[in-house]
Amino acid sequence: MAETILIVDDEPNMLDLLRTTFDRDGMLAIEAGDGYAALERVREHLPDLVILDVMMPGMDGFETLKEIRLISNVPVIMLTVDASERSRVRGLELGADDYIAKPFSHRELLSRVKAVLRRTRMAAPLVKSRIDVDADLSIDFDKREVIARGERVKLRPTEYKLLYHLASNAGRLMTHESLLSRVWGREYRDDTQLLRLYVTYLRQKIEKEPSRPKYILNERGIGYRFAEF
Repeated sequence: MAETILIVDDEPNMLDLLRTTFDRDGMLAIEAGDGYAALERVREHLPDLVILDVMMPGMDGFETLKEIRLISNVPVIMLTVDASERSRVRGLELGADDYIAKPFSHRELLSRVKAVLRRTRMAAPLVKSRIDVDADLSIDFDKREVIARGERVKLRPTEYKLLYHLASNAGRLMTHESLLSRVWGREYRDDTQLLRLYVTYLRQKIEKEPSRPKYILNERGIGYRFAEF
């Protein structure tokens, strides 16, 4: 079945351009001209991915993303003319899965879309589907359930996939390049800032003291190691 891509942009020319790009690649493109319409489309059509412009009148892309995250974990790629690190980090912190600056090539956009779709499809579970790391943390790969200190932890797909690769290699040093390639795709293998950001998200959710982690350990300048259990 073809993936459904929701395009959110207030510029008709951009909507036409992106719709044609996805149609030619065999994807089903649906459109929304503003943030309010985008929320309706997400509820009605349950798209596989959202392309979300930042600069829109009324409710901008950041506000729209906040509202989307209240109702859905659908992957979101943000488009913007502002390529600054501050803007990019803000989008990622609000729950975006990727960030592309305008202007961009159609080839780059399709590559990023396919990479995000790939990493939202979880790899096969470990032979041992449930692991009890210690009294405070357990992970059930069959149920995609994480329990930290007696409470179920809600993880976004990318956070869960990162935890999967770390925990399934417990005790082994995973380099930045290896984790980025496995979780995001080879085209992201140099984006250590993205990895650090998601490690921070994970630590905030599973560590009792995120500033003094005992599960996800940092090997400065090299990578991360999940504590052996």
